[in-house]
This record gives sequence, structure tokens and C-alpha cells, in this order.
Amino acid sequence: MSTPTATRLHAADANVTVLSNTPSVTDWARRYFGSWWNAFEVPASSICEGPLVTADLDDKAYADLNALVTACPHDDVTYAKARLLLARDSTGTITGVSPEEGLAYRSEQLGGHVTIAGRTSEQLALATARIAREMIRAALLRDGWTLLHASAVVRDDQALLTFGSKGSGKTTTALLLASRGAQLLANDRVFVKVVGGELRVLPWPSAAAVGLGLLDALGLYDVVRERLQAGEQLHPTQHQDVTDALLAGRREPLWEPGGKREMKVQVFPDQFSTWFGMELATGGRAAALLFPRIDPSAVPAVVDGARTLGEDDFMSGTTEDRYPDHFGLAYGINGGGSDLARAAVADRLAGLPHHQVVLGHDVAANADFLAKLVSDL
Repeated sequence: MSTPTATRLHAADANVTVLSNTPSVTDWARRYFGSWWNAFEVPASSICEGPLVTADLDDKAYADLNALVTACPHDDVTYAKARLLLARDSTGTITGVSPEEGLAYRSEQLGGHVTIAGRTSEQLALATARIAREMIRAALLRDGWTLLHASAVVRDDQALLTFGSKGSGKTTTALLLASRGAQLLANDRVFVKVVGGELRVLPWPSAAAVGLGLLDALGLYDVVRERLQAGEQLHPTQHQDVTDALLAGRREPLWEPGGKREMKVQVFPDQFSTWFGMELATGGRAAALLFPRIDPSAVPAVVDGARTLGEDDFMSGTTEDRYPDHFGLAYGINGGGSDLARAAVADRLAGLPHHQVVLGHDVAANADFLAKLVSDL
């Protein structure tokens, strides 16, 4: 048995420790969270209290938990797009088994300690990162933070938040600004809280989904292809068809069957800096809101409009359908924060400058326009 290793994650006042007999699991946590949250190795012997994820490669523990769940009444639910068998006992302990992934979970102490037994190191590392992030999120939400559906960049501690539905240009805006010297804080969502009269912003670490067409337009396609050809890897949640397209040099968008959802490149957080040369931000102060739309024939400009924040701009339990709180981590708090916290954030955001913009298909013109807009904040 390997000597256990430990990684501690910090975001604002929230923390969680990951402990594992498999070094690749704690290494993964440091890599995945270290760019945006504070993640560092700690002595395993020093762990005595606080939120904890214990994650081990252990076929016997997996088999025992699987037998326990299937032998008693349980629910058949979905978690992270996989089937999950879920049971609860009279003490509040929650046990779950994902047969497809070879994972078993046990959540105790009201979600303060989650044990994961895995059969493969990659699935174990992925599951551990998900649970650790959900524990941090739960702690932040309990501490008054809320979660917005927005991309964000930071310059001189001032954060520009970009809102919009799928295809509106949130990711495009963030990456264009990051390519012009702004620090990338978030691709799709951010934590926000009113602190000392300011609206503070924290990142939500995740793999960023970037379409092949956008990657090409940004001049990053060849970088990714060369890295893959050299044997480096993107995030394992990326569909193999996307990897095959990159290796073959195909640049046209790929779509899931039915054509409703584009299959995208899945970029690790640290690859924005190591592959693309973009700096990452660990926080900032909300300074302005941006509402873009894409018009292929347009010249980039500020346009008139009455777009304001709506319910869809806040994350909620219904928008967190991939990772519902099956393990009792959030104590019943809405997936986007309490009503009081959401109201305080909405009120503060309403007083910030709002800019509605149109972006065309001239990438350089878009980048110049957005960089000027941010510099004038």
C-alpha cells in the first residue's frame, strides 16, 4: 500500500483536504485547482479536523459498498452523467455506487467527510476533484456567496462579468480579452459576494469548453494540435471524436447526434497559461457587466438595449443538473446561493455599468474593441 498523500484546497474562507493512497489523485487536485484556488501539499499526518475527502484505489471497499447499497432500499439516480445507486441510513450516512465508473461513495458527518473507493486511478481522480469542488462550493454558499452564470476577466483587480445564453459570446469575450493582457478568471461561472461594500469575485475551477471554430479563430488551434501530437493531453472528459479531429487537422465544428450540442475541446485550467500564455486571476472586484451578441456581419460596437440580469444569470439547483447534491453537502441551500445572498448581489450588480455589445467575425477587430472597452472602465 502506498504512503498516503494529501492536498489542501482554499477559496476565501472555505477549505477541504484530499487524502489518498494514490499520488496521482492528490497531484490531480493540485493541478486542477491550483491555478485558480490555493492548492498545496500538506503532510498526511497533520490532518486532524475539517472537511475531508478520502479517496483510495480499493476493489474490496468498492465491492463492500456496492453489496451494501444493492442489498437495501435505494434510489436509481444520475450523477455526472452516470448512473448512481443511492442509499441513506438512519444516522444520515449516504452511500452511493456508480457501476459504470467503478466508484463508491460514502458521505458522513453531514457531508463533512466523503470517502470514495475507486477501481481505476483516472476515474478516482475525476470523482475526487468533483466532490472536493462541491464541498468548497457548499461552504462558500453557506458563507453568503452566490454563483453567477458568467465569464469573467480581471485587470488591475477590476472584474468584467459577461452574461448571456449559449452562443451569445461569453467564452469568446473572455478569451479575446485574455489574449490582450487581461487575466482570465472564469469561463462559465463565478462566485460573488458583497464584502466591505464591494462585490468580490472568485473563480469556479473547471475544464473550459472551447469549440473547434473558436479555437481556430483565436489562432490557438495549431498550438493545441502540436501539443497533442507531442503526446500531451487535454481534459479526459473530452470526446474522442474531438481529439481525432484535432489530430487530423479538421477545424469545422463537431456536433452530437441530433445537432443540438457542439462537441468541444476541453482545456485544463493550467493549460491556459502553459499552452496559450494567458494569465489567470484568483479574484477581483466586479466593475462592469457586459452583454454580448454575435452578428457575423457586424462591426464590433456598443449598442442600445434594455438587457438586465435575470433569473437565468444566477446558477440554481435546476441549472446544476449534472452534479445534484445527492451527498448532502449543501445542507439544502440552493445550488446558486441563498435568496438573501442573491438579492444582495443582484442589487449591487444593478448599480454597475452595463454594456450591450455586438461582435462580428473579425477576431482582431473584436479583440481591439473589447480591450479598449475594458481599459476605459
